[in-house]
Amino acid sequence: MASNQQGLGREALTSARRVVVKIGSALLTNDGRGLDDEAIGGWVDQIAALHRQGVEIVLVSSGAVAAGMVRLGWQVRPSAVHELQAAAAVGQNGLTECYETHFARHELLTAQVLLTHDDLSNRKRYLNARSALRTLVDLRVVPVINENDTVVTDEIRFGDNDTLGALVANLLEADALVILTDQEGLYDADPRHTSDARLIHEGQADDPALAAMAGGGGRLGRGGMTTKMQAARLAARSGAVTVIASGRQPDILLRLRAGERLGTLLRPEQAPIAARKRWLAGQLQVRGALMLDAGAVQVLRAKGSSLLPVGVRAVTGSFVRGDMVVCVDEQGERVAKGLINYGAEEAAKLLGKPSHQIEAILGYMEAPELIHRDNLVVL
Repeated sequence: MASNQQGLGREALTSARRVVVKIGSALLTNDGRGLDDEAIGGWVDQIAALHRQGVEIVLVSSGAVAAGMVRLGWQVRPSAVHELQAAAAVGQNGLTECYETHFARHELLTAQVLLTHDDLSNRKRYLNARSALRTLVDLRVVPVINENDTVVTDEIRFGDNDTLGALVANLLEADALVILTDQEGLYDADPRHTSDARLIHEGQADDPALAAMAGGGGRLGRGGMTTKMQAARLAARSGAVTVIASGRQPDILLRLRAGERLGTLLRPEQAPIAARKRWLAGQLQVRGALMLDAGAVQVLRAKGSSLLPVGVRAVTGSFVRGDMVVCVDEQGERVAKGLINYGAEEAAKLLGKPSHQIEAILGYMEAPELIHRDNLVVL
């Protein structure tokens, strides 16, 4: 599990334990000239160095469509959906092979994970994706995530990997999102057209003045600074800081880790735990209720612990894994609410049972607790 940040500035990067790194198409393909093997090798070397320091890295990589365009000899990104799908299919193999080869130099395994925004908006698929990614991270495997452009037409038309990177940061409760691009960061004017444009070193992720400074996308990518600002706001929901920086700066990831003042750092309003608890507290729709015994109520209020099935006396409502449920005491007073790990029928079978009996009762064990403390807020 990601650790709590000690601060919300540059120091948040030096103490981060889990970081999502997103690399854009222009960087990966050297502005459309084909996969830049040398540059990719350099970013992998940095990721491997951070990995050895104990930092958990999840990589969100663009480049499949752009790489496929080069392989197919196309100079201009097509607008037809079937052609974009074809380019993604052709390019994804080469992109995956390139990463795997470079990570193998460091004896690190990679895992290709193709997601769509729909996977992260459907609650059941969201939880399945989170479980799979957390397992990979626990196994010290580096997930390489990309949009599944080959089959999802809407994502090809409107999606972008900046947003996907932010959603993955939320999914895994990452401490930081690092967006590597072909610009040094966010400027107060477009540096391609304004010679005295000033780099914004730090700011708030939800600052409307900074959002107004963001520009459009490039020739290969789908997201410019506008989508990067939107991504920072999304990542801030779970308390992650976002850094927008140039992937062409030497050792950029290691220098950011060392606290060097590079790129644009966008801060969330609150630290990760507070931000997540606020999000949970703000969820109005609940699908069911758990009645707790006095001991469980005391433990939740005094220690903020996870809710175990042994302390639950009754289940009401119709809910599935991942739904929001409310916890009440034996008098019906609200105690807490959170995201439950089991459906209503399963939870009913576990009433009053110790966690070590879950697998024997259900035939499997999704988690030892009904609600993990990270997904629970005391009211």
